[in-house]
Amino acid sequence: MKLGRIYPKEALRARAQYWIERLNARPKVVRIQNMKRKWGSCSTRGVVTLSTDLSHESRPTQDVVIVHELLHLKIRNHGRVFKALMSAYAPNWRSVLTGTCTMGDDQVVRSK
Repeated sequence: MKLGRIYPKEALRARAQYWIERLNARPKVVRIQNMKRKWGSCSTRGVVTLSTDLSHESRPTQDVVIVHELLHLKIRNHGRVFKALMSAYAPNWRSVLTGTCTMGDDQVVRSK
């Protein structure tokens, strides 16, 4: 790694770490890997996976996806409490996702 240069994966991992601390979340691991159909996912075992492509999206988009997946560590569904927490931590989450991605049943799913 070159001194002073921040690579996209490292920047995305740093952003995830920021939100882990802010949300007091406890993922077992945060993976950043190629994902063809999703921006991110959260397993029932506490593994949060983020797409490498997310590193090329805007910071607000990254934040919404990261917050979304980390909140699933505490709340597994997209009910009222989940949406209220999304609004508390990422107030613009609905507008950020408009045209970028749609809410799936268990993850933020890319739209075409």
